[in-house]
Amino acid sequence: MKAKIAVATVSGKAYYLIVNELKKRDVPFISLTPYEPVPMEIRVVITTEEERPLIRHENVLTLKEGADPQVLINQALQCIEGKNSYEKVVIGIDPGEVLGLAVLADGKVIKTGNCFSIKETISEIESIIKNLKDVKTSMIAVKVGDGIPEYKEKLLKALDRLLPSNVVLESVSEAGTDRQISEAKHRRGLRDIVSAINIARRNGYKFARREVDENNC
Repeated sequence: MKAKIAVATVSGKAYYLIVNELKKRDVPFISLTPYEPVPMEIRVVITTEEERPLIRHENVLTLKEGADPQVLINQALQCIEGKNSYEKVVIGIDPGEVLGLAVLADGKVIKTGNCFSIKETISEIESIIKNLKDVKTSMIAVKVGDGIPEYKEKLLKALDRLLPSNVVLESVSEAGTDRQISEAKHRRGLRDIVSAINIARRNGYKFARREVDENNC
């Protein structure tokens, strides 16, 4: 895939934060200084607020001080796809000693990772949902695999307490979710991530959400 994103900054801190998030998602990019011309094929330029006036391009996104780079990369991906919003964002979770996590936006994988406890998983999902507040979405769903029932129940109950009531929670059958893993199946964590992607793509059984007065949250 040809790079459509350019990172144009001389700030070491900003460059590290932006590039680290792009690499996590396997998003191709090129590096520029703010003074260099932007190649025609580049659709989005990411820089800092201070360097923004130096960039000559129609689509420039800036990393604000203290901001989460995940939000910025979500916006950049939306921009290169020509979208102003996502119809559906799904977070898939494969529970176990190592938990796999995958985020799909309109069927496309935009984030994956591993967590090593239920507490860490819940914290990561809360962060993802919070970051999505800056992205227009019609529906957000969290789908949890049922391979280990006690893990699934703990996750669903905790997420039910902590997430906004408009987030849909589902329990999904894990049968066959790891069949697509071939030679990479023994790599630590990868099996769980692939299973999480497959879980996110499946229909499940809706978990009945609690009744919440959002004004008291």
